[in-house]
Formats: sequence, C-alpha cells, structure tokens
Amino acid sequence: MSGPAGSGRWFSGQATWVAAEYLQPMSGSGSRVYGRLAFFGLLAGGASSLAWATSVSGYVSPFTSAISQLLGNLLPVGGWRIYTISGSMPIFYENSYALQIDGLVRKPRSFSYDELRALPQARQVSTFHCVTGWTVKDVRWSGIRFKDLLDLVEPLPSAKALRFVSLEVPYTDSLTLDQARLHDVMLALDMDGQPLSRPHGSPARVVIPEMYGYKGVKWLTRIELVANEPTGYWEGLGYDQNAWVGHSNGYG
Repeated sequence: MSGPAGSGRWFSGQATWVAAEYLQPMSGSGSRVYGRLAFFGLLAGGASSLAWATSVSGYVSPFTSAISQLLGNLLPVGGWRIYTISGSMPIFYENSYALQIDGLVRKPRSFSYDELRALPQARQVSTFHCVTGWTVKDVRWSGIRFKDLLDLVEPLPSAKALRFVSLEVPYTDSLTLDQARLHDVMLALDMDGQPLSRPHGSPARVVIPEMYGYKGVKWLTRIELVANEPTGYWEGLGYDQNAWVGHSNGYG
C-alpha cells in the first residue's frame, strides 16, 4: 500500500499513515511513536487515510467528512478538541443500541440504553487530561461504576482485564480489572448535566481521570473480559498501556 508523498510508513491493519518526522527512534526498541507531535500527526493521517484506505466503518455519518473532522481536531470547542480515528463519528440510535458484556463471565449480558439508565448512577467532578497537553477542569460526569456492571455479569477467576470496543472501528482499548474498579472510573452516560453528545461519545464512554484521554473509549458497544490485557489502537502505535497522567510517554 502506498502513502502520500514523502517518506513515512503505514501501520499494519490501521489504515494510518505516519510521516517520517513523527517516527522517533528509541534505544533498543526500533521506531516508536510518542509525544504531542506524533499524536497530531497520527490524527491527520487517520483522517486523510479515508482517501486511500480499503474499507471504512459502517457507522459513519453521511454528513461528516474527513476534512470537517480534521478541523474539529484542531479547533477547540468549549475547551475540548474532538478526535476521531476514522475521520467520522458514529451515530447513536437509542431504539437499537445495545452494550454487550461477555467473554470470561458467568452471565453474559446485553444492555439496552434504557436498561443502562435504570442501573444505579454515580456522579463525580474530575479533570480530563489529553495526551497532547490540554486539560478540561471540573467536568461533571454521571454513569455506572464498573464494579456494579461487573457484579451483574460475574467475572470468572481467569478474567484479568476488560477490552473496550467502540462503534468507531478500529478503536479499542483496555483496563485491568483493578484499574476498572478504581473509585472514580465509570461508564459515563452524562456529561455536565446532559446525556453525552455525539462528539463526546454518545451513548456511553469510559472515564478514568488518572489516565490520558485515549484510554477513555467513546461510542462504546462491547466490553469483553479477557485473561490478558490486549494492545489497544493507540498502544499499537507506541503509546503506553498504562497511561497515567504525568507518568507515561505522552508527558512533556
């Protein structure tokens, strides 16, 4: 597969072109992508790749172009910068949405949007940190603690991690069970007193304030319990598995 003019490389399976200037060598590990310039370069590549990728997600809006989404990435709205991988945002249909929770569990479940709303809701105020260096303070989230969701499906002893699957293909990421059970980690349904908007991940997204935002999968459609923590989309491009704010390779 060929890319745009200039040197660089394709990341296998991701339909993402990364220019050579964003590929920064690390001693003993070959080329690895990290830092703010790398992140912006990947976003540009992910959006522009629609022009020559062989397939795109079936959950895209006919009115959202790669160009308009790239502008959204670069221009903050209310302090937020909206990033996508595919260049388009999934559409949420309330009457057909389902969140599947399966894998290494005794009681696999599929939750409709109304069923998620009927579960006990937690509320918190926390700061959102992006790996590119910007933050949004005092974000008011409400949703379901993962502990409560896990109690409903009863993880098997062999389950050690949660794999999150987004409606935006191929966006996935993961947390360990211990991380998912932290006191301020949740499956968020509301932000700042309103149901999640489409740019912010409607109908449901992962919130983990102690980690950078790429761990907070938006447009969530599946949670799979697995024996080993898998590599997510951004980790496959060189970002840390454990994206602790101030202590991972996005810092600085």
